[in-house]
Amino acid sequence: MKRLLITGISGFLGLHICQLSKGEWTVYGTCFSNLINSPGINTIKVDLTNFPELKQLFQDIKPDAVIHTAAQSNPNFCQIHPQETEVINVIASGNIAGLCADYGIPCVFTSTDLVFNGLNPPYRETDPVSPISYYGEQKVRAENIMLTRYPRTAICRMPLMFGQATPTATSFIQPFIDILQAGGELKLFVDEFRTPVSGTTAAKGLLLALDKIQGYLHLGGKERISRYEFGRLLVDVLQLPKAGLNSCRQTEVKMAAPRPSDVSLDSSKAFALGYNPPSLPEELEVLRGRL
Repeated sequence: MKRLLITGISGFLGLHICQLSKGEWTVYGTCFSNLINSPGINTIKVDLTNFPELKQLFQDIKPDAVIHTAAQSNPNFCQIHPQETEVINVIASGNIAGLCADYGIPCVFTSTDLVFNGLNPPYRETDPVSPISYYGEQKVRAENIMLTRYPRTAICRMPLMFGQATPTATSFIQPFIDILQAGGELKLFVDEFRTPVSGTTAAKGLLLALDKIQGYLHLGGKERISRYEFGRLLVDVLQLPKAGLNSCRQTEVKMAAPRPSDVSLDSSKAFALGYNPPSLPEELEVLRGRL
């Protein structure tokens, strides 16, 4: 089988891609601080910010394709530590694209819906970027550098993602579930909108992009929903205690990174290629069966 290199498999999305692809590919996954031991995955500890190590990784594996998910993806952390996170989010991404160009292999990069400012949704691939956080700015720079070094790169802008926790990572819903089950209060925004998908659905979209895309692709879901409405849906489908679920507005919560109000993605281009996210109730029903 061909060799697929996936960076950042200790992250939520990375391991989902591994699980989905290991039947069709010989999978190699990189970790740095949190090591993964999973059947069918060849795990390699590597510092992606160290270019000699990165170059040696490519020489050793000789991958036939790369999906680059490794990043510091916490916007608040990036806002507070811009120089520290620049190295992995921007510089390492450019180096990976350069190496993929040297090997002439498909390269998929996971960007974010946070490259937009939230004022003119839904966003298509052709819409101008306008990030309002440092994390969003880093992803825009990474997109530009990667496409400059290797125009065949697929830049996949990812939405909010949820799903079953992995051994080393959770999605945004795990704290929600824990708080409600413990009888705590959970406040969610009524004025922040996204187009979420499960980690499994997102992984399917990225594998689709390996074969079919050069340039930009949006991999959002089919439903635009607020954080609060998603929370209500989560409570209903997973049969969680609902007494603690309350609404709030973005202005009521102080955070380091500014948050756009609506970065809903128009993913018509991906849908036309065969990307077919299930409805959110269907996605959550699948999750309920695994909890």
